[in-house]
Amino acid sequence: MTQKGSDYSASSIQALEGLEAVRRRPGMYIGSTDVKGLHHLVWEVIDNSIDEHLAGHCSHILVNILPDNSIRVEDNGRGIPVDMHEKLKKSALEVVMTVLHAGGKFDKDSYKVSGGLHGVGVSCVNALSAYLRVEVRREGKVYMQEYERGKPKESVREIGETNSRGTTVIFRPDEEIFETLIYSFDTLAQRIRELSFLNNGLTIYLKDEREGQQREEKFFSEGGLREFVQFLDQGRPPLTENPIYVTGKEENVEVEIAMQYNTGFQENVLSYVNNIYTREGGTHLSGYRRALARVFKQYGDSNGFFSKLKMEISGEDFREGLTAVVSVKVPEPQFKGQTKGELGNSEVVGVVSRIVGDALMAFLEQNPKEARRIIDKVILAATARHAARKAREMVQRKNVLTGGGLPGKLADCSSRSAEESELFLVEGDSAGGTAKQGRNRNFQAILPLRGKILNVEKALEYKIYENEEIKNMFTALGVHIIEDEDGQRKLNIDKLRYHKVVIMCDADVDGSHITTLILTFFYRYMVELIQNGHLFIARPPLYLVKKGKEAKYAWNEKERIAIVEELGKGKEDSVHIQRYKGLGEMNAEQLWETTMDPARRILSRVDIEDASNASYYFSILMGEDVPPRRDFIEKHAVYANIDI
Repeated sequence: MTQKGSDYSASSIQALEGLEAVRRRPGMYIGSTDVKGLHHLVWEVIDNSIDEHLAGHCSHILVNILPDNSIRVEDNGRGIPVDMHEKLKKSALEVVMTVLHAGGKFDKDSYKVSGGLHGVGVSCVNALSAYLRVEVRREGKVYMQEYERGKPKESVREIGETNSRGTTVIFRPDEEIFETLIYSFDTLAQRIRELSFLNNGLTIYLKDEREGQQREEKFFSEGGLREFVQFLDQGRPPLTENPIYVTGKEENVEVEIAMQYNTGFQENVLSYVNNIYTREGGTHLSGYRRALARVFKQYGDSNGFFSKLKMEISGEDFREGLTAVVSVKVPEPQFKGQTKGELGNSEVVGVVSRIVGDALMAFLEQNPKEARRIIDKVILAATARHAARKAREMVQRKNVLTGGGLPGKLADCSSRSAEESELFLVEGDSAGGTAKQGRNRNFQAILPLRGKILNVEKALEYKIYENEEIKNMFTALGVHIIEDEDGQRKLNIDKLRYHKVVIMCDADVDGSHITTLILTFFYRYMVELIQNGHLFIARPPLYLVKKGKEAKYAWNEKERIAIVEELGKGKEDSVHIQRYKGLGEMNAEQLWETTMDPARRILSRVDIEDASNASYYFSILMGEDVPPRRDFIEKHAVYANIDI
């Protein structure tokens, strides 16, 4: 008997033409169709303009969020060519906008280096837009073409004359493709700020023209990466007066690095290839770290600074309290994977290592006082690391005495499937007790946390592993820290016991503070859980509105007003409103139906959209320096709803 659908023949093979493949599988080209993918369209268009800047032809870029949530990007580069493409017998502009893998980045005479795409990325933007209009100003004339869902409405035509040059792209994302069409000014601003630091001398304007949201900001950096490092290090007292700056070129690979030591304990390094952020690092980062360890070790040994140490100096000791931005320009970058998260070019290791090594050695010899301050910090880091390793082993060790047992406070679930199991980190024993009563015991586990956990941003590492609440989290989750062949520490999540880890705190100021403390710990020591989408924040309701036997929950002020309108005809006197300030104010049934029931609850997944900004905000909010934190709070206080 032949089953239906079992035939597999030539007729089963589909050959998609033009941009249809992009529309069928958008995630393959832009990562996702959620808010992240939506903003990715803007990066693809801006990347083209940045490439023009890298080639020496563009000094200004204007980015507008138009009233209907369309995006307009204009630059003063050379303008996309419009003459006839010999092979395809159509305008080069149409080729760029409608043919995948057709673009200027393949011609090394036009673009020595390129992160973007005159043609590769922008054609994807065209495919995923309900409407796109491109205008080109070159050779004294203005040319224009319009598209709907990637298909040209007409041929490229001349529409006027001009004395300027450049390209303008206006596009409206397709509502059939994307889950949301609402752009975030802050998300765009964060990435554009980063691009201005990476491309000093380039001016980028961002303007929001939507009703009630009018804002504009200008981004320009003269100091480039040096300013970037100082921006990232706000909230951390510096160890050296100025950042250490490294620049050089070898084998057509351009290297630019800025780094600065601070009094903190975290390494904070961001790496880029042709302006593309490389989340997993790669060969350029390996070269930088190799040079750092080699030069400092050589300098310390030759001056006898390490002679009294009873333990070996490790590479990570030289990176503690170091903030760095590593940027390379590579003509033919070879990335590992579709997301361009890791650089694979083997020749880059040696190039970066040599350039950084020479520059660092010169700095140390020319600045002996600052060099000695750095070496003293390295020695302190080595001593603390030794103590931290012992403390970590105590947490992770499973011997006859401990038996690998779970924390006594943990109320575990009966399921042994990590994929379906959830762990709630609950503020306080009282709320923990209510959560234990209200949960579904099959797949929900409860771990109460007593009070405010340690602020890991300001603590020595060995102190972190001695903290009882942190030890309980390591043990409950079943994860441990390992070292790879390069001595890099990372979290081993192979035996992770819960694939959903939910932070559940009170909806007041203290609850928000505890949530931030827990988030800081996860970001600094368990970032792999965030990157793999395992960390969530529960959102308990703020209000219970009752009238007679009718009761409804509200998660924000807008919902509360709507419910009062519905139940009390807008009269607050006719309804009873309860403001929940703590989880303990709810009984087990209420906690289940509002915050823990998968069918009705609201969970916010913790993602890292922008690594530079994440690190910046954690250092500002949780670091030692008070003035930057006060400035941040004052700037954002208008958005805060603080209970007094």
